[in-house]
Amino acid sequence: MESDPATAAIFPDSAQDMATPIFLVGMMGVGKTTIGRQLAAALGREFIDLDHAIEARCGVRVATIFDIEGEAGFRRRETALLDEYTRVPGLVLATGGGAVLAEENRRMLSDRGCVVYLRASVDELYRRVARDRNRPLLRTDDPRQRIADLLAQREPLYDSVADIRQDTVDQPITQIVRSLLALLPAHPLQ
Repeated sequence: MESDPATAAIFPDSAQDMATPIFLVGMMGVGKTTIGRQLAAALGREFIDLDHAIEARCGVRVATIFDIEGEAGFRRRETALLDEYTRVPGLVLATGGGAVLAEENRRMLSDRGCVVYLRASVDELYRRVARDRNRPLLRTDDPRQRIADLLAQREPLYDSVADIRQDTVDQPITQIVRSLLALLPAHPLQ
């Protein structure tokens, strides 16, 4: 992999730094996939979206897995793939919003890489996902309240594993990625 000057400044000649995976956590709709793709491209790394990887393995959408196996079945699959992907050197991995619910998952994330918690307000998250019919946890009469409840439950868990915290509201994606690139050197990638 060839590194560009910006990447070289962030990870100066250290193969170990380049091998440390970066894990993105946060609520649905916060921008983990979009930001993750651009961050991986800027670093010359591979990007994986965990939910998309689960869908590829199962051959069906996450919503279908929820319908057939329930949330518990989906979470078992999520943990198995998280274990696999958190061991891949140099990866940028966008986790699902609920990946932090299991203590085992939080331990894997904390122990195996640099965790970036992407944040947004309830109103912003609702605005971004309100029309998305592929969100099984939002199949409710009041999706905005469901987002608020999920955020209240998950925010302390996201925060507990985070090495870096980044707001994603009112900034272009390119600016968020630049901010993350500037923050990464302050957090040892070991």
